[in-house]
Amino acid sequence: MSYQPEWIREDFVDFVAAKINPLWAWKKVKASVVKIRSLSTDFFQIELRPNRNFKNQHLKAGQSVLVTVLIEGVRQQRHYSIVKTLANGDLVLAVKRQGKVSKALSELTFGSIIELSQPQGEFILDQNSMPLLLVASGSGISAIYALLNAALKQSQRKITVLYFSRDEAFHADLQQLAVQHSQLNYLYFNTLKTQQRLTLALLNEHVTDFQQRQTYACGANAMMQSIQQIYRELNIQHQLKQEYFQVVADESLNQQPVTFLRSQQEFVAKTNLLESAEQAGLKPTHGCRMGMCNTCTCTKVSGSTKNMLTGEIDHTANTQIKLCISQAVSPVVINL
Repeated sequence: MSYQPEWIREDFVDFVAAKINPLWAWKKVKASVVKIRSLSTDFFQIELRPNRNFKNQHLKAGQSVLVTVLIEGVRQQRHYSIVKTLANGDLVLAVKRQGKVSKALSELTFGSIIELSQPQGEFILDQNSMPLLLVASGSGISAIYALLNAALKQSQRKITVLYFSRDEAFHADLQQLAVQHSQLNYLYFNTLKTQQRLTLALLNEHVTDFQQRQTYACGANAMMQSIQQIYRELNIQHQLKQEYFQVVADESLNQQPVTFLRSQQEFVAKTNLLESAEQAGLKPTHGCRMGMCNTCTCTKVSGSTKNMLTGEIDHTANTQIKLCISQAVSPVVINL
């Protein structure tokens, strides 16, 4: 097969277009910052106006976008849930000031340009009539708030929201929704004033029928681990959908040797395979670091890995894994 040159290069078109209008691009989704509003001392709401490449019609409540910003000359990425879309097509994100990307986003000014992915994720409402239990902590309220608004528009089914937070971001909005909608029961727990955490006793006290509800949870690791354990012990884990914004390694597992076959590199993995490779000086391709974008997907030639989201152990040879959410539980060989 003979070489076929590219007569029109996308990067060249984007370069020229950006000189005329920084939002113009052939295929890429770019967005300009319209407004930044403080929700609390370290929580910000950012309104973005994407270009015409963004497929707003495909967006479903609960989904996220992968945001790309340039920090010290390096492209950095992170997923953020879309809180809502406005009538003019603008997107609203909520950003907690933690980590490089979030800090950079909170410091942007009017007119700043960033790059977005198309809507992503499966943390969306199931089409059934079961009553809902929505559980959030910290910045996890972003996705839960989006699901809540969608559910209120769709039907009159009963909804209970449990929100654990150190600040009152979205608290006033949620209180107002509870006043406006009789089917909504809203419970707020200020974790600075009380040590109340998500427990089986709390669920039994405040949501007596939670075992008959479809549950959606998004938040800090401690809360997510608690609700996973409760639902697993009650054998109702099929009624729980979860969204993660940070994945924690199992520190009880032993370090394991890992080999990248094609690059002939070896290292010892203690945390997830992506971070372990980076700590060894390697630079595998990656994106969201949360198992959502598939950028770090590769073939595991041999060995056993644990999926850090589901807890499942995979012993199969020549299978696809995601480095960012996989932890080695035996010596592993990867085709990279």
